[in-house]
Amino acid sequence: MALELFQFQYQHNDVYRQFVNSVHVSPEKVDSVSKIPFLPIQFFKTNVIKTTEFEPEIVFESSGTTQTLNSHHYVKNVELYKKCFTQCFGLFYGPENEWCILALLPSYLERKNSSLITMTEELIKRSGHSLSGFYLKDHEKLYQTLLHNEILQQPTLLIGVTFALLDFTEKFNMRLSNTAIMETGGMKGRREEITRDEVHDILQKKLGLQQIHSEYGMTEILSQAYSRGNGIFKCPPWMKVVIREEDDPFSIKLSSLNTKKTETGIINIIDLANVYSCAFIATEDMGKLHHNGSFEVLGRCDNTDIRGCSLLSS
Repeated sequence: MALELFQFQYQHNDVYRQFVNSVHVSPEKVDSVSKIPFLPIQFFKTNVIKTTEFEPEIVFESSGTTQTLNSHHYVKNVELYKKCFTQCFGLFYGPENEWCILALLPSYLERKNSSLITMTEELIKRSGHSLSGFYLKDHEKLYQTLLHNEILQQPTLLIGVTFALLDFTEKFNMRLSNTAIMETGGMKGRREEITRDEVHDILQKKLGLQQIHSEYGMTEILSQAYSRGNGIFKCPPWMKVVIREEDDPFSIKLSSLNTKKTETGIINIIDLANVYSCAFIATEDMGKLHHNGSFEVLGRCDNTDIRGCSLLSS
């Protein structure tokens, strides 16, 4: 499937075709995943990435500052995105209507066209629980909701951006046993950056939990990987992580394709849901890929101006 999608995107995506040609790859010689060129993620900031011509139903935009360029993902069909994330959620968490889903995502609600907000809104809607919803800055109300659900032993999922979860736990300590906390990463300039392990340690102590869940997603892909603890992420069947060399953005560690051993390097993502953008993304995240296909995110690359990123910046 990946090889067929590569050929389709090479033929119908002008930016990707120019990139493939610029790195001197002949599409007719791409007969294995290891030979597929992965598009540097920076291209989503400087180019319109579309496979085939279409008017997007929505354009997702990444968060950023006034000094940075934001990524844009032109989505041909919002229903495809919804189908993707609902199926993915079901694989890891079961039916949405079994959960009361709460969201603490102030930095995302304060801007338009967030893919995370689109996803969370739909999951809340499908939950159908009367208390499911967004809790922008009302920490007292969120505390009372969590307490209420704990008393009733109602399974609850709280999805929160990292800085907002830390802000909440500075005001309220709880002992949760029927609630899963899912952090989506990021301080968004609101707090000093600390490691995921440090964040999880704080949240576990403040909320009386053994594990903190995480979501690994981004504007540039339509799929998500989930961790139910220890920072170990798993992908849905249509998404795959492979590892590339740190000093060569076009060199895939071949063993990472078959996950026969643990590999450390920079994360490349194959997301087959990205049919109408680009399914082959070279990220700027350091990662460790385990033999069973699960992975860890170790942080950002020290040098994010990866060779090849500026090839089509104009």
